[in-house]
Amino acid sequence: MSTLGHSLKKILINLSLIIAFSLLLGFFLLKIYLPMYTHHGETVSVPDLEGYTFEESVQILEASGLNYVVTPDSAFSTDEKPLAVLKQLPPAEEQVKKERKIYLTLNARNAPLIKMPNLVNLQLKNVQEILANNGLERGELIYVPDIGINVVLEQKYRGVNVEEGFEVPKGAKIDLVVGDGIGNQVLSVPNFIGLDEVDAEFLILGSGLRIGNKNYLQNDTIPVGFVFRQSPERDSQVKTGEIVDLWISKDPD
Repeated sequence: MSTLGHSLKKILINLSLIIAFSLLLGFFLLKIYLPMYTHHGETVSVPDLEGYTFEESVQILEASGLNYVVTPDSAFSTDEKPLAVLKQLPPAEEQVKKERKIYLTLNARNAPLIKMPNLVNLQLKNVQEILANNGLERGELIYVPDIGINVVLEQKYRGVNVEEGFEVPKGAKIDLVVGDGIGNQVLSVPNFIGLDEVDAEFLILGSGLRIGNKNYLQNDTIPVGFVFRQSPERDSQVKTGEIVDLWISKDPD
């Protein structure tokens, strides 16, 4: 019995030592080694980079101890500067370890080109949705006398008529010439010759006509900025909404 008791005691002592050593080893691994290896507690909050330029974002990330990767995918927004950050992953304020890579999606440097849709002869109420679906914006509304009320007569980009299929930058503002519903009244063309450019334009629009091409040419007898020729000629009988072309004197080359 004494031998058995001694052996049992010895086994219990060894078992206790093994358990104690295991607990000590576990404590060391969980509380000391792993935190040191994984930098436990050394996290940073991801900064909000959206809207910042690429150069500004790099400086912010470097100051935060984070790295970055620019994704091959890009997008385009007219509200942001070229190469501004549009998206980031992980998102802002997420806690990450230092040197974590932050993936950045940048705004394209140049707007992609898209094909101009056909808006002519469509009702104005339907045009806004078509423009938005094509990534375009509505610009100025120019009302002219025409029997079709709120019917688009012309579509312009930067003052130039654009046809269906013409390529324009995404986000471009498209000006619309729209009928006011007055109809096809006949009127006599006023005399615009001798007026300066601004007064001639006001008189054209006030007469129910539309401004067409403005041709700037040197003229020895007419002061610079004044009209010396028009088409149609004065007293011509035309319908409201008719286009009037002007020839305007310019400085000598």
